[in-house]
Amino acid sequence: MIEHPKTKGDRTALAVMIALQDASFGVALPFGENTRYDLVIDDGHSHARVQCKTGRLREGAVRWNACSNYAHHANPRMAQRDYIGEIDYFAVYCPETSGVYLVPIQHAQVRTKGSLRVHPPRNNQRRFIRLAREYEIGRVDIQPLNARVAG
Repeated sequence: MIEHPKTKGDRTALAVMIALQDASFGVALPFGENTRYDLVIDDGHSHARVQCKTGRLREGAVRWNACSNYAHHANPRMAQRDYIGEIDYFAVYCPETSGVYLVPIQHAQVRTKGSLRVHPPRNNQRRFIRLAREYEIGRVDIQPLNARVAG
């Protein structure tokens, strides 16, 4: 059974909220569906806008879409729109690692895809590599009910 994208996104937001709360952040939800961010976090000193994304473990890295896609609309003005200047953090939940990663937008100045290395690169490159462990704020294991029953 294929999971609806909205359900997957809701699961990701829930995992992110659990990890943020466990990491002592205050979490607030914006009213309505038309904001460019999913959450507002409070660290006790300031507030920040957070966009939640579902990451996938691919080739030793957690990868996520760092933009909104509008190609499914009939006549979109633009097919993709990045978040630069509109959010402060990406909060990425990767079901394969159970990790939740809080990535400042200035560390991920990307327009389409974001990436955090879980395993070191085979060529031992260090420059321009973002290691997942440096951004991990918690681990949350949230599986769809049908995956728990089947497993």
